[in-house]
Amino acid sequence: MIHKKFLFVSWESLSGDIAWRIQKEGHDVKVYIKAKSDQDVYDGILNKVKKWKEYVNWADVIVFDDVGFGKEADILRKAGKLVVGGSQYTDRLEDDREFGQKEMRKCGLQVLPHWDFHSFESAIRFLQQNPGRYVFKPSGAAQSFKDLLFIGEEENGADILELLRSNKIIWRSKIKTFQIQKYAAGVETAVGAFFNGQEFITPININFEQKRLFPGDIGPLTGDMGALMFWAEPNGLFKNTMLKMKDKLAKSGYVGYFDINCIINGRGIYPLEITSRFGYPTIDVQAVGIEMPLAEFFLRLASGEKFEIPVKKGFQIGICCVTDPYLSDDPETASVYHDLSILFRKPSPDWGGVHLGDVKMVDGKLRMAGTSGYALVVSGCGNTVEDARRQAYNRIKNIRLQNMFYRVDIGHRWLSDSDLLQTWGYLK
Repeated sequence: MIHKKFLFVSWESLSGDIAWRIQKEGHDVKVYIKAKSDQDVYDGILNKVKKWKEYVNWADVIVFDDVGFGKEADILRKAGKLVVGGSQYTDRLEDDREFGQKEMRKCGLQVLPHWDFHSFESAIRFLQQNPGRYVFKPSGAAQSFKDLLFIGEEENGADILELLRSNKIIWRSKIKTFQIQKYAAGVETAVGAFFNGQEFITPININFEQKRLFPGDIGPLTGDMGALMFWAEPNGLFKNTMLKMKDKLAKSGYVGYFDINCIINGRGIYPLEITSRFGYPTIDVQAVGIEMPLAEFFLRLASGEKFEIPVKKGFQIGICCVTDPYLSDDPETASVYHDLSILFRKPSPDWGGVHLGDVKMVDGKLRMAGTSGYALVVSGCGNTVEDARRQAYNRIKNIRLQNMFYRVDIGHRWLSDSDLLQTWGYLK
């Protein structure tokens, strides 16, 4: 592949590992990060710019790595630029829960009963009149605060009712809209695929995210503490969810990764939410499973080509390694870890299985940067889940970072989950 120029555009430091890998393939890469708290992230690793629009004509491929850039992406695509990233339509699918649920229902997906509210008093009256087990989900800007989502455990809804009563005063300023969704038991599974502006390219990706902080799915919800995944040919899960949204995505011009997180049980597939962007750490783990240069992959995707993605067989796993600032927004805590060295017992020349989080390079030493505490993602691959787990956790043993923590059970549920999904026939 001939030399190309890639421009990555971010609200905050997210896709640095992908940009870094494309740079190591021999291409020119420039990165824009808007967040002031992330201004030193990737220092000494990537070439960062202060005004991304000044480099639009310079770039051969522009990558928007998050929602919120849909309008700019639409304009650039109409102008003939090659863009990987959202559209105004797909941004709304993720940002607006009510809209996303309505669109999935229009496309024929089996959506769980849900009710949208702008008033806590109205929701309290609803729960009093309709006892049952529910899930409380903030909408709009508030949905980025993952720890506000609450999964009810009481069959009569008493726990969610008390939650709203106790917190309605302090939440009014934070949560303008929210959703009460009927609870469904089952296996939480995400199905995703890359979309080239016209259709999905295969194989598809089946992944299982572990979002809670502690092993055993205990503690607050985070963005994601790790994921297990594998690539597959289109199956029943894909055909009954993702494929039904193909025409709407094509009409919007979307190019990128599209994912629907679902609850699956013997009665059906119930989509929970849409991710119309790269997932994190999902994209880092997918990258180690894609057996072609990433620059070529994104160029062909943005060009609208239909091609089969060469991928590794078996399983890939990714584990987030974080430090104390990941748990809070306390500036004092963040300052303690800022610039902290990340050391390796046995340095690997190709950084195999180690992916950049919020870090920088100073005098040849890797150090913590920014304020998030999101240090590294460590991946592993194998013919079996246990092989992938063993490789990833052995790689983590090579890392030396003060007070680093991570979940030790990523991928652990695979045997029970896969038995159920196979029994119900969704992986065929």
